[in-house]
Amino acid sequence: MGEIWGVLAAVASSALGGTSIGATRFLVGAIDPLAIGAFRFGIGVLLLLPLALLQPGGWPPRRDWPGVIGLGLLFFAAFPILFNASLIFTTAARGALALSTLPLLTMLVGAALGAEPLTGRKTTGVLVTILGVSMALLSGLATAPPGAWRGDLLMVAAALCMALYNIWSKPYIRRSGPIPFTTLAMAAGAAVLMAAALLRGSFAPVAEFGAPQWFGAAYLGAFGAALTFYLWAFALERTTPTRVAISVTVNPIAASLVGAALLGEPLSWNLMAGIATVFAGIWIATSQPQEAPAAATPDAP
Repeated sequence: MGEIWGVLAAVASSALGGTSIGATRFLVGAIDPLAIGAFRFGIGVLLLLPLALLQPGGWPPRRDWPGVIGLGLLFFAAFPILFNASLIFTTAARGALALSTLPLLTMLVGAALGAEPLTGRKTTGVLVTILGVSMALLSGLATAPPGAWRGDLLMVAAALCMALYNIWSKPYIRRSGPIPFTTLAMAAGAAVLMAAALLRGSFAPVAEFGAPQWFGAAYLGAFGAALTFYLWAFALERTTPTRVAISVTVNPIAASLVGAALLGEPLSWNLMAGIATVFAGIWIATSQPQEAPAAATPDAP
């Protein structure tokens, strides 16, 4: 059951991440990506901190702080910077497809580092989900601006940061719990983004914020940061990094469904086929084949 809850938490986390894309697109017209990241993770830390302090196990042990802070800088600072920079050069569809290499990268790096074995079933499931994302984004992949390969490479680099986070964070989460770990790691990333945003003067437009902008920022902090990454750490505590990472393919699917529901975008046949293929791949990679029952041995005379 622990494995099942881990996979479900990862899928829920990725689905929330998909809805956060809509809020980010809304805010990007008002403030720059650095300020958006600072708001998102800063609010997330403020919401998680009281819960972390009330945890029975307490704060992560001091010996773990360098590792947790380093992982926070990798995931909550380097990842969003690379992610946002990639979309300067490439399209959202190509970026989503590049990000869907995350489970493949997690599986290969995890096998190389001895974190989890490489199996044919997981490999098949990962490749099927990437195929599903490709099908869902078929229309968006047809066009690309000049030099889009730069953005694609930046997004793959972002996915590699996330893959390393998935693999290296597991022992820290097990020692301190998902909420304290996520709070400290997110605080490290938020501090870097906030400092960079202050140096660039990125918060100047906040004075013109109205209720919709504040609602978007609050949504990103509460659901796009605190809940999303708590669920991600919860999943990493209970199942393998590859099984968690494969759920990221739900992200562009959720974003497309939100676009259809709120923006009236059409639900094309390839999107529906892609959704079915993605969930088939997740099932293949996360389910275990039933073992044949052992043959009965005759009683000894």
